[in-house]
Amino acid sequence: MNFNEEEIFGAALIGFDMIDGPFLKWKKSYNGSKNQINLDEFAMNFYLAFRGGNTGKKPRAILYDDFYVVAFPRDLELCCLFMRPRDVDRNINALNKVANRLMKEMELDLEETEENEPSNTEDEIEEVKRLILNLLNSTEMSTPELRRYFKMTNAQIWKIMYELESDNEIKRTEKRGRAVYWTRI
Repeated sequence: MNFNEEEIFGAALIGFDMIDGPFLKWKKSYNGSKNQINLDEFAMNFYLAFRGGNTGKKPRAILYDDFYVVAFPRDLELCCLFMRPRDVDRNINALNKVANRLMKEMELDLEETEENEPSNTEDEIEEVKRLILNLLNSTEMSTPELRRYFKMTNAQIWKIMYELESDNEIKRTEKRGRAVYWTRI
């Protein structure tokens, strides 16, 4: 990385108080430029972005549209250097092309996977319904538990559960969190 001191347009020291959390301790503008951001408002965001997360998995720099921030931690403090990116548009455009190519590849892989998955025939669906009724005989189970027994998507198992409920074969007993529990009538 080629570094030029003239890229720095500001610096800030973000401290950390055990009660109040991150706070802006010190800031300075360089080269007569006014800060492009309100550091008082963004102190917590920068602190959390650079200091939060897993140990050893923290960013060293974050690139925004008009500037980038490089941060250096010391104890609970964080020194941020605000810099103007040079010649970054060319690199971002090249990365955008790579990302678009990868997204197309992922879409093709997903389409192939969906095409290779066996579609459930009417007989298979009836067999699944029969098995669900047997599983729910004098017990209750949640939809995620039932789904584990069959190679079906969440939408497919819900469709079957709805059909069984409409036919008065099963009923909802309760809801815990996002899981709906069923039993046989």
